[in-house]
Amino acid sequence: MMLKDPSKKYRRMYQRVDLPDRQWPNNEINAAPIWMSTDLRDGNQAIFEPMDIEQKFKMFQMLVKIGFKHIEIGFPSASQIDFDFTRKLIEENHIPDDVYIEVLVQARDHLIQRTFESLEGAKRAIVHIYNANSPTFRQKVLNVDIAGAKQLAVNAAQKVKEYAAQYPQTEWIFQYSPECFTATELEVAKDVCDAVTEIWDASPENKVILNLPATVEVSTPNVYADQIEWMHRNLARRDGVIISVHCHNDRGCGIAASELAIMAGADRVEGCVFGNGERTGNVDIAAIALNMYSQGVAPHLDFSNVNEIISTIEECTGLPVHPRHPYAGDLVFTAFSGSHQDAIKKGFEFQKSQDIWDMPYLPIDPKDLGRSYDAVIRVNSQSGKGGIAYLLESNYGIVLPRRLQIEFSQVVQQYTDSHGTEISAEKIWDLFNQSYVYTGENHYQVINYRLSDHNGKQSVEVEVKAGDDIRQLSGQGTGPISAILNALDLPVDVLNYEEKSIGHGADAKALAMIELQVHGQTVSGFGVGIHDNIVTASIEAILACINRLIQKNALDVDQLAASAV
Repeated sequence: MMLKDPSKKYRRMYQRVDLPDRQWPNNEINAAPIWMSTDLRDGNQAIFEPMDIEQKFKMFQMLVKIGFKHIEIGFPSASQIDFDFTRKLIEENHIPDDVYIEVLVQARDHLIQRTFESLEGAKRAIVHIYNANSPTFRQKVLNVDIAGAKQLAVNAAQKVKEYAAQYPQTEWIFQYSPECFTATELEVAKDVCDAVTEIWDASPENKVILNLPATVEVSTPNVYADQIEWMHRNLARRDGVIISVHCHNDRGCGIAASELAIMAGADRVEGCVFGNGERTGNVDIAAIALNMYSQGVAPHLDFSNVNEIISTIEECTGLPVHPRHPYAGDLVFTAFSGSHQDAIKKGFEFQKSQDIWDMPYLPIDPKDLGRSYDAVIRVNSQSGKGGIAYLLESNYGIVLPRRLQIEFSQVVQQYTDSHGTEISAEKIWDLFNQSYVYTGENHYQVINYRLSDHNGKQSVEVEVKAGDDIRQLSGQGTGPISAILNALDLPVDVLNYEEKSIGHGADAKALAMIELQVHGQTVSGFGVGIHDNIVTASIEAILACINRLIQKNALDVDQLAASAV
């Protein structure tokens, strides 16, 4: 079946820009924009189950740690959870002094009032109002003409100014978005924006944010850049305006559109860390920031432990980070092609004597993101990982985490290379146990343990064999995992933990898989425990992982023994 003639159904939704002397094609990105994360608002609206307060708080802490200074935390006038979360951040003093929290509100009086109530007591805050001005929205949604759409924005801007005056203790920044900017006549968008900045007295001492969003991506990135440069040239009170861009990814061009917009005069970029958002997603901030980093420009965002960031986002959103994500994907630093492997190995030989990173197939140093070179240097065959994962799942019901799949496939590859024979599911299972359950030299073994609850916390007393010694250790935590780690007092963090069930009925066993990372290192390791009891399996997984890290020389067994006394 052929696609129908599109000219009979579709039309161009944007205005062509008369800009024959455009300057942006000759510009370069030499400095980072202001970054605004909307993971907690736009990103939260785009997941199957919106985050609860605990998940939102964990995400907020991560965004602060990455280095965001503008963080859109929600829509408190429309959501009680968002309202309560805003109050929690303010009342419990969780907002760093250099961070602005931002909240979104529609251009409606009662919603604006509720928004300011949620922000009472904040040190710094951005109030973000919006309304659509495009022909489609004017005619089919709002039922207003151009003047009517402008009046909605003007009324809302006036209300925001009046309510803000009632809370003089807060340092306010006002933000306005002409929703669907890319599909709005430029003269109309400029007129509305100018009216808003006039009400808000925009000046170099009183900056106002004008966010010019590609709410729906309707053009190629160069057209968006023309639109941004036109506004940059023609806006009134430009020296009092921060031009912000908020690109969605309907045409798959959100990153390119944002980068060209920066070249065209944009001062600020809104998006989600890994591109979550409605429909095809918001722009991917990690990709833009690391694009800049790979060109020698400091993005002022910290992705030096990208695995931890991935783990937090996947936990809070329930969405996986794609294995082919430009920088964060589990597979982007793994070459499956023999010729790629050869080029990378030769590149590493030259790289040792060079300060500037210049490697075949690797535009960025994996170690800068907290990744090791293992997957790069020891390349998997094209069929190894998928076949191994299938046999383990179909024969033993085990689905391995992606990074464990990649690592274990290298173990199997080494076996098949040395034996030159087809490997069975039983042998794969045997190798898995040898590698992650019974790890060879067991520096630490659990002999016995007792778990109890005290004041809402879990306490553990554990008997551990350390070499020839038997140690009696104790610790507390929010659960058995944190309790046993606190008892061992080892310099490791949990990157990933999963529980599975093997078998059915009375013969079923618990399988626990854990990934630990050593403090101050890029090295991580996996350990697996199998037992009738899930807590026992978890403790055995931790010790198996620690034993493997010792074998990798990532941990010092003598130092650990001393710390465990």
